[in-house]
Amino acid sequence: MTTWKMAARAEKMNPSVLREILKVTDQPGIISLAGGLPSPKTFPISAFADACAHVLANDGAAALQYAASEGYGPLRQAVADMLPWNVDPAQVLITTGSQQGLDLVAKVLIDPGSRVLVETPTYLGALQAFSPMEPTPVSVASDDEGVIVDDLIAKSKDARFIYLLPNFQNPTGRTMSEARRAAVSAAAAAANLPIIEDNPYGDLWFDEAPPLPLTARNPDGCIYLGSFSKVLAPGLRLGFLVAPKAIYPKLLQAKQAVDLHTPIFTQRMVVEVMKDGFLSRHVPTIRALYKRQRDAMAAALTREMEGLDVTFNAPIGGMFMWARLPEGIDTVKLLPKAVERGVAFVPGAPFYADGQGDPRTLRLSFVTASVEEIDTAIAALAATLREQLAHDAAAKVQRELAAT
Repeated sequence: MTTWKMAARAEKMNPSVLREILKVTDQPGIISLAGGLPSPKTFPISAFADACAHVLANDGAAALQYAASEGYGPLRQAVADMLPWNVDPAQVLITTGSQQGLDLVAKVLIDPGSRVLVETPTYLGALQAFSPMEPTPVSVASDDEGVIVDDLIAKSKDARFIYLLPNFQNPTGRTMSEARRAAVSAAAAAANLPIIEDNPYGDLWFDEAPPLPLTARNPDGCIYLGSFSKVLAPGLRLGFLVAPKAIYPKLLQAKQAVDLHTPIFTQRMVVEVMKDGFLSRHVPTIRALYKRQRDAMAAALTREMEGLDVTFNAPIGGMFMWARLPEGIDTVKLLPKAVERGVAFVPGAPFYADGQGDPRTLRLSFVTASVEEIDTAIAALAATLREQLAHDAAAKVQRELAAT
């Protein structure tokens, strides 16, 4: 029998809570409000069918060959052109999903024990990408507008970077205001603290576009991550990062060691799909769909949770709502009971880097389920909560009787 000796970093690798929960949603009859999956109704399948045929017919050999690690030149130019500040295409690195961008950042910037600042709560996938490099994650106090500047300043000493999602944050759905962005950008620059700005949801605004990215305010102090998963299709596994020229070569070298390059066939197809302003016509249809579904979820929560001391946000874009249930409820323990009633969600505690997550919190995705499914799912969630509260109240009475 062979004994395998694991690297110390392997001990830092843990299964994704989200991925484990997604397995539950494969069960028949489960309405999932859990995974951050874009609605398949938004996938431009016919456009990709046409693009696939065009790419193969016009330059099939090149589309199926090895390619440059930096990415396909026309796609890098397209990324530079669509960003709201002056970007040199030479600073754009095409990645295999924006999750790979997080992995590259971790490999290039984190040593064991490095202090890495994150929001409270933060994106679980980022914590998972960072953890094999053995950082010390530090949660920065946050409110409805994002990180609190005073706490950011207090914790910035010797930190390698701060990781932020200013737009429609995962998991909370919150958006950083213009005033907060200006203050955070100024504070980070003064502290010589790099910012990793993750913006996979920024195009999914409902009524008005969010303020300028943090990176636009200080390009040399930020690495910007973006994705085509939410505006085209996640199965493409196509993202990008924009990095200062001082650090770009090391990020490129890290990518070369991982996969040589992002699939060139996919990149060429996306360029073909995006020509003639396709995104400017397509993305508004996504926004309209998601806004209807957000409104449906907000209405269902208001209706079904009446009298239950449940609070939630109504985000101005993105894919997620964040809810807090009554005192004493643990959403990790509530989840299997909700699944029995046919609804799945993501417990909030794993999104806290310091291990002190609020057990009453949960994340709800409103973009994959239909309006009718949202109504059914929220009613089932409310019934589960009422049953748990009744059980807890009865147990409390029993304890009190036993103590007398």
